[in-house]
Amino acid sequence: MQLEPIQEPGTQDRRVRRSRAALMAAAVRLVSERGTSDIPVTDLAEAADVSRRLVYLQFGDRDTLLTEAAIALVRRELLPRAGDGGDTAEEVAALTRHFAEHRSFYRPMLTGSCAFAMTGTLNKLFGSLNRPAVRKLFGDLDRQTADDLSEFIAGGAATLVNNWVIDGTDPLDPEELTNRLLRLASTLAFSHRGRSAGGDAR
Repeated sequence: MQLEPIQEPGTQDRRVRRSRAALMAAAVRLVSERGTSDIPVTDLAEAADVSRRLVYLQFGDRDTLLTEAAIALVRRELLPRAGDGGDTAEEVAALTRHFAEHRSFYRPMLTGSCAFAMTGTLNKLFGSLNRPAVRKLFGDLDRQTADDLSEFIAGGAATLVNNWVIDGTDPLDPEELTNRLLRLASTLAFSHRGRSAGGDAR
């Protein structure tokens, strides 16, 4: 599974990388502890032991910092578990476990001022997750249509995960959502194979 790169130029020196990492870690911790994404920039800077000015210099604004913190969390904790794309069931299970484990962070991110940016980020995540499967299943599609279909399916999967993270019964049950998502994938695959076989028969 691959995720779009965040803005992290290779020319950054070690001090800049450390301050960015400290700010993103502080963002995840404070949002999780307080249950809100409405964290003052001053609090984020103090928790990371940097100046407020550095927050704006490196991220532009608070919501960009919070969104990039979410992307960094996915890169660090979800992607290594998800494997190389060979086992769809394990990738989906890794994804649902990740969101269940970090619900205290993702829930406020999906309901606060970062909700729009977070939804777009999750759509990219799901798109990268299902793009190989879509191309395998609908191999005769042109690239644009395959990419559009991946994004279309990703939007639906992201909506299910969003609703589960926001409104699901506590504690969340990753196995239950994994099974739901896999049933949907199986239904899509079965439907496509059935239409293809019918078309061939005619």
